Amino acid sequence: MPRYFFRIRNGRYSGASEHGVELADRNAAWEELTRSCANIVSGICRKLGQNTQWEMELLDERKQPVFRICLVADSLDDQSKAAVRKRRPRAERSEQTKASSRPTRRVS
Repeated sequence: MPRYFFRIRNGRYSGASEHGVELADRNAAWEELTRSCANIVSGICRKLGQNTQWEMELLDERKQPVFRICLVADSLDDQSKAAVRKRRPRAERSEQTKASSRPTRRVS
């Protein structure tokens, strides 16, 4: 069975578990990630600051990300939006730019 590892990122902190968990397949891995995340997310929410991001990833045996769950706390005023853009990884910003440049379809 494949072995998977958890990694948590919170601001500058990032740490991965050294002891993996064996799971039958990707579906079992997703279920384990969501179950584990659900068990700790309420505590994370109580401590999460404005304009911060918390992530929990499930890594494969090569320590490559397979799944990621993100919890983002954004302020919605103009000053905070600039700070949010600075802290997001480049790949996520480029995806956000692509999504915002796509034409929107209005439903009446």
